[in-house]
Amino acid sequence: MSVPNLVVVMGPTASGKSEVAEAIANFHNAPIINGDAFQIYRGMDIGTAKPKDKSNYHLLDIRNPNEDFGVGEYVILASELLHEFYNQNRSVVICGGTGLYIRALTEEYRDLFPSPSAELRLKVAEMNLDEAVDSLTKLDPNGSSNMDLKNEIRVKRALEKKMENRIPIQFSVPPFMIKKIAIIPPSQLSQVKIKQRTQEMFQNGWVAEVKDLLNKGYGLGNPGFRALGYEAIAEYLQEKGNEMDLVERIENDTVRYAKRQRTWLRAEPNLVVFDGVSEALEAITP
Repeated sequence: MSVPNLVVVMGPTASGKSEVAEAIANFHNAPIINGDAFQIYRGMDIGTAKPKDKSNYHLLDIRNPNEDFGVGEYVILASELLHEFYNQNRSVVICGGTGLYIRALTEEYRDLFPSPSAELRLKVAEMNLDEAVDSLTKLDPNGSSNMDLKNEIRVKRALEKKMENRIPIQFSVPPFMIKKIAIIPPSQLSQVKIKQRTQEMFQNGWVAEVKDLLNKGYGLGNPGFRALGYEAIAEYLQEKGNEMDLVERIENDTVRYAKRQRTWLRAEPNLVVFDGVSEALEAITP
């Protein structure tokens, strides 16, 4: 019996990775596991570019926008699915732009921890950045010296780990034949695609989507609203700003994010890079 494939499709936002992933999945009759940190949130479809047909996808729409979700939870859920499909001798495709999730899973990170208790998370959340830095420095003076102490999210997550003794997450990836590819278009083409897709998202009702989330009680400060564009649109709706300025702001933010994704991918182990969708499809699907 042949070993099933695990094909990981990565790339900066608006690169066409979903098209490639779906073509590969069709070719192998394989399920697709989402590898995007924000497509896990319900009601956030347009701005996170969720697939229109979700029937073959897993790990979509599994949390509400006000619920925390991190890499530790991701590797547990994704590895459980991988074991299930491997036992069925099925190939699998993972598609997403959250590099940390995919690298932590495929490289089997051993320094991941489960989420802290609700009480601890609330205690840390109520601290301001200076208080959190002071507490972290006292608990871990050596570790904190190598951290960006202006990054409030990272400081507080590190503090949670130090304040609550937790056992690292145990998980494994079955012995698939792993292939990792990335679609990385030239930067100028990438910028054009980002602007085109951002405008399409607005035409498809992105503002109405955010308005609906606000009406349901979600909004600024929720974990889901860290996704590109959601906070900006929420502020626009509250302040009744200029929509053209809003679109330009999100386009620029997305271009900067895509640049960070490119930087991450340059260090991805065993990655095969393609300039575009057609080149990838020709190489991967005969």
